[in-house]
Parts: sequence; C-alpha cells; structure tokens
Amino acid sequence: MSDKSPSEWVNPLIDTANRRFFFFSSACRPFGMVNLSPDTARSGAWEAGYRYDSEYIHDFSHVHAWQLAGIAVLPATGGIRGHEGSDSFKSRFSHDDESVSPGYHAVHLLDYEIQAELTATDRVGFHRYTFPSDTSSHILFDLGTELGPCEMSDCHARMVSDSRMTGYVEASATRRRPKATRIYFVADFDRAVTAFGGWLDGELRPDIEKVSGKNGGAYVRFDTSGERTVQMKVAISYCSIEGAARNLETELPHWEFDRTRSEARQVWDDWLGRIRVEGGTDDQKIKFYTDLYHAILGRRRANDVDGAYSDQTGDGQVIRYIPKRADGSLAYEHHNSDAFWGSQWTLNVLWSLAYPHITHNFCNMLIDMYKNGGLIPRGPSGGNYTFVMTSATSTHFLVSAYQKGIRDWDVEAGYEGMVKNHGPGGLMSKAGYEHNTAVGGGVEPYIEIGYVPHGIEAHAFHCDGAAQTLEYAYVDWCLAELAAALGNQEDAARFRERATNYRNLFDSETGFLRPRHADGSFLEDFDPMKPDGWNEGNGWQYLWHVPHDVAGLTELLGGPETMAIRLNEVMEKAAENDFIAPHGKHYTNVLDYGNQPSTHVAHLFNFIGKPWLTQKWVRAVMEQCKSDVTPYAGYGGDEDQGQMGALNVLMAIGLFEMRGGCEADPVYEITSPIFDRVTIELDPEYYGGQPLVIETSGNDEGHTYIQSAQLNGKPLDQCWFRHSDIVDGGRLQIELGPDPRTERGSATPPPSMSDHPS
Repeated sequence: MSDKSPSEWVNPLIDTANRRFFFFSSACRPFGMVNLSPDTARSGAWEAGYRYDSEYIHDFSHVHAWQLAGIAVLPATGGIRGHEGSDSFKSRFSHDDESVSPGYHAVHLLDYEIQAELTATDRVGFHRYTFPSDTSSHILFDLGTELGPCEMSDCHARMVSDSRMTGYVEASATRRRPKATRIYFVADFDRAVTAFGGWLDGELRPDIEKVSGKNGGAYVRFDTSGERTVQMKVAISYCSIEGAARNLETELPHWEFDRTRSEARQVWDDWLGRIRVEGGTDDQKIKFYTDLYHAILGRRRANDVDGAYSDQTGDGQVIRYIPKRADGSLAYEHHNSDAFWGSQWTLNVLWSLAYPHITHNFCNMLIDMYKNGGLIPRGPSGGNYTFVMTSATSTHFLVSAYQKGIRDWDVEAGYEGMVKNHGPGGLMSKAGYEHNTAVGGGVEPYIEIGYVPHGIEAHAFHCDGAAQTLEYAYVDWCLAELAAALGNQEDAARFRERATNYRNLFDSETGFLRPRHADGSFLEDFDPMKPDGWNEGNGWQYLWHVPHDVAGLTELLGGPETMAIRLNEVMEKAAENDFIAPHGKHYTNVLDYGNQPSTHVAHLFNFIGKPWLTQKWVRAVMEQCKSDVTPYAGYGGDEDQGQMGALNVLMAIGLFEMRGGCEADPVYEITSPIFDRVTIELDPEYYGGQPLVIETSGNDEGHTYIQSAQLNGKPLDQCWFRHSDIVDGGRLQIELGPDPRTERGSATPPPSMSDHPS
C-alpha cells in the first residue's frame, strides 16, 4: 500500500503541451467557479491557456471555462507597462522553479524575481506574492485583454476602500455564446495600496479614479521595501458585485493562505478518494488519478453561494435563485458546461456511479433552463444557450439519471422538454450553434422520410445529415425507454420506431451507412474515409454509431462473424496510428479515440460473441494513446471538459455502458481492469451506501484476458451485469490470464433494441 493520498498521484501537467484553453487548471477545486492558473498564451480557444513549452507567463487568470474567460492579473516591478500589452510585461519562468498540484500552483517570475503562489476556494482565487525589496511593486489587472475564446467588450474597476477593488469584465458575444456575459469581481488586498491607476485604449492614466470601457485595465502599487509579501483574494460572480463580495465573505473570510491550500488539497482527496485503486504501476496510478481529476475538474459552477444565478435564455439577463432545502442549503447547483455530445460513454457513466449528486445538479440545471427559456440546452455558458454540437444530447444524460434512480428533479417537466427537443423547433431542429433559426437540424425530413438528407444549408455548423440521423436514432431510443418507464406506451412506440431510422442509411452495395439525398439517392462517389455527411468523423467511424441496437447493425452487416472480421480489421488499421487522428482532421484515421464518435468501438465485440477481443483492444487503446504521463501526450485528442478523462477511468477499472445507461435497469459491460483492487464508494443518498469493489487476480504483465468472473459470490459467465446487481454495493472478482478464453461470455451478449426491446 502506498502512503500517498489520491491528490498526490495527480499530475496536472500531463499533455499540457498540446491542449486547449480550458484543459489546464491548477488552483481550483472540483467544479469550481474559479479556475485560477497561469496563461502562457492568450488568444484562441485552442492555442491559449497554459502550454507547457511556452517560455513566458502573461498572466494568472481566474476563469478557464467553455466559451468564458476573464480577470487576468500579474504581479510585477518597475514601470507600469499594462497599457503596452502583455508582450511588454510578460515574464520568463522555469519548470525547475514550479510546483503544480490540485488546488495549488507556485511559480517564480524570473523577470521580476517574484515568487507567486495560487490557491482557491470554489469561488475565490487566493494569491500570495513574495516581491523583491522594492518600492515599485504592483499588480496589473489586464481586464480588457482578449483571453482564450473571448474578447472583452467592456470592463470596469475602481477602489472602494484602500484595500478593496471592485469591477467586472464583459466577455463579448461569440459565434457559440450569443450574448455578452459579465463576470463581476471583488479583489481584497491584505494591506492598503499606495496608489491606484489604469489605462484605456493604450494610454496610461495614473491619476484615474476608475477604469470603464473596452480595452482598459488597472493597477495597484505596494511598497515592499520592508514587508515583501502581498496577499490578494479575488472573488467572482456572474450576477453582481454584491454577489462576488458575498462569495468572498462566505468562503474565505480570513487571510490564512496555507490553511486554504491545505483545505483545497483535502477537498480534492475527498473527491478523488471516491474511487480508490490498489496495485498497478506508479505511472498507472498517476494517469488514473489525473484522469479522474479531469473528469471532476471542468464544467464549472455558475451560481453564487446564496443560489443566485444568471439566466440569459431570454431577451435580457434575469437573476434567479436556486431553491433551498429545509436546512437552508441549496437544493442543487448550476454549472457552465460544454456539450454532452458523446457523454453517454463517459461522464454519464462515471458521474452517476461515483458522483450522483453532480448528475443531480446537472439534471436540475437543464430543467431550470427549460422552464426559463423554453428549451433544454445542449451546453449552457454564462446562462446562455450555445447549441453546441448536434442532436438532443441532454436526453441521454437525463434518461440515464432517471434509470439509475437519480430522480430528484422535475421529471414531468423534463420529459415534456425532451419530447419538445425531439420535434420541430427543438434541439433536433438546430444544428451546431444555430441560435436564430431551426433549419439545419433537419428533424422534419427525419420524421417524414426517416433520415436527415445530405446537404441541408443553414447558418450553422455540423449540418451533417448522416451523422445527425444516427445521433437522433440513438437519443430517440433513449427517450422511448423513458416513455416506457413513465407508462407512456404510445410515445414509447413512436420513438422506438424512429430509433430504427439508422437502417435507412444502410447501403448494401458498399456495406456502409451512407449519406442520402432528399430524393432517396445515396451520396455519389462515396468514400468512407471522407468527412462528407459526418460530424467530426468519417464513414468508417460512424459505421459503428448504433449503440442502442448493435444486434440490428450486426444483422445489416451480415452477422456476427462478418462484423467481427470488419471490426477487427478496423482496430488493426487504427492501431497503426495509435487509434487517434489530428484535431480538425478526425477523418484521417479509420477510428479516432481522441474524439467522441469513436470512443465505444472497442467495446462492440462484447455484443457479437467475442468479448476477449474487447478486452484485447481496450488494453491496446489505453497503452497506445491514453497512458502517457508526460506533458506531451496522454489524452490523444480533445479532452472536452472531462470526457476523455472519464473514458480513461472507465477503461482502467474495466466498466463501460454501450447504451449510456438509458435502458430499464442499465447494463455495465466488463473488460479487464489494470488494478488489483478498485473500491468505488456509492453515495448513500442514492444507493445502498456499501461500496462496489472490483478485485482482480492474476493481474500480471501481459495478462489481458478474463479467465473467470464472479459477482457477489456467484459465477458471472457473461460479460455484463445490471445496475440493480450493484446498487446496494457489490463485489466483482475477475481472474486474468495471458490467453483468451474465447468461449467465455460469448453465449449471452448484452441486450440490444432488436433482440431485447426493453
């Protein structure tokens, strides 16, 4: 047994040489509103944030979220250069003088000889700067700068006392987030400032009393010729300055930096400790807990401590309040969030098992937005609808929660909203980021002729008819399962019939699912390696995109043996490129385990009588593109706010859900865990309170294949079990060996829509 705590295994620097703006956060807490960390590159959603190979730090900023950023600060000495832009005041740094762990970041700013330390509560960033002995020490607030995906359309700052600054930044509207979003802040200093000034439009204004307008910033000076340490607390709110002040006073009323750092680490240990692993190599533990860290890092809180949240679903901002329980605590919380596109294989599974209260938060937030704005969203940002990606991806999230007993949300309203989303004018009418029209989704022809035609033109992204058809068919099945659970058999039959629409794309001549035109003809000159008709993928990747009815797809492809041959050839071909493709060129490999559409494919062998091949290929995917613990790899693609981290966790512990947990009494498929023992604490508020323990024997190098298994003391001869088997806790025992047991688990595959209607 190691004496390390879970947070001590986490390495936040893994893959930071490559990833996008919101990938890295250090000084933060799980799902924290504040995500405080250095920015080594400023502009762009993909090339900004913390990039490991950068030479300079431009600022420490407080928000790294989906389509949101803001409040960039930097301590410095010498003359004020904020008005000249960050290229003039950035500082060199060295990884040799850097310490990064969950809830803490320390780095030495070489050009200023300043030691900077950062930690945080949920809504407050806490800074401790040790300046040189100097009378010119200051902190820059580069409020109007472009940061990550956001330009700032306005900013404001002023001193309201000799040790408190208040203000806001306004992240301008983007193609994805259609309304400008203000982030209010209160900054407290642990001593009186000696001067306040600012700049506007490149002009330094040392005598200004407040800063207001676009392209502005502020600074405060300190005399550090004696006491060299300056501490600063920055609280934020999406609602008001008063809300930011309340967040600060509630969460961080003291100036004890080391105490806050220690508390942040304890919070991370508590959250990460919901899943404890034993055995495996040190690198496997590092990667596992870093993956789990990412799965509970993104999708930030958006409400204040008193429950206030910003609703921008209508014409203007409305401040609303989350209801409270009898004891005065919030009934749930709101979050900013990227899409749930693909989360049926990642976050849906992990959160509902180990963190059901987070699933509960999101269910309630989605329903609040439906009641406030008329649609359940795909991805909320600052209270805005973003309509990120495609389909009604919130459906499978809500349905899986219900099927697992997470039902403390307004199910009746949720069902009403889901039915609306699956019809004209709902999410199925809107392609990616289609805010003002309802054309690109193509739901009308999907209902009338059974597929979304190729070539719909709309002011939108992702108007990819074949991919939309497959995604719609899956969530239609999910909604059919919920309808049946609620006793609405008419709706269940209607949506289950629509869930067979994937069959309308099958082309027997080529053996592929193939885009079709509105007149019924197939796309001419079809090449399954081209992206035409597919959403961030190609025809090979989407051939397998029928998770709800693998049995039906198997029939179309000629039966289990034929499908197994084709699928195995795909895995072998994909392995030549480590199962991934470059970002933006997802179609260049037959699979891309760095992006959502392919992340279930290795598990399909479980459904066609060859679970030993799922065991083989899941291990191969992990080893080739998911196991690196350096700053240069480890996620193999786009880590969409925890999705790849959650996938990696599930592969490491040997659990998966092909259908996303949306059937009655959901099914978990098993593969070979990489650890000797996994203990998952089950929340007694939703489950029986006893843990799920997964024990593995014979877990030696090269022992990939399951030889035998027992669940709760009884032989488990199939490769799956039900949620009800472990809801009160359970014990899964797996024996591994070097050679496949080809007959084991092959007789009874997991259920599919065609052969198991429920």
